[in-house]
Amino acid sequence: MVSLPLTREKALAIATEQGKAIEADARARATTIVSDGEKRAQSIVDEAKAQAQVEADRIIENARAEAAQEMQRAREALRNEVAALAVAGAEQILAREVDKTVHAAMLEQLKAKL
Repeated sequence: MVSLPLTREKALAIATEQGKAIEADARARATTIVSDGEKRAQSIVDEAKAQAQVEADRIIENARAEAAQEMQRAREALRNEVAALAVAGAEQILAREVDKTVHAAMLEQLKAKL
């Protein structure tokens, strides 16, 4: 009967060691799973940032192109206005008789319109 408690103690010690080994293995697996999850999450974040940067660059390029087109339209409109004012001024000058004072006044009026 004396040997029986030693066997139980030995069995308990073996079971305890096996339990510790299982626990250590489970902890290692859990650590690996968490680490893999964190890496995947970081990968998703990095991919989203890259996609956002591509989209931001596209939006900026479109805005620049649109601004350039608008500037070109404004320049064209300004050229048309200047041309119309020049023609109107020339018509006024030609419609009146030649008089330096009158011409100077009309040029001042034209300058004020520009």
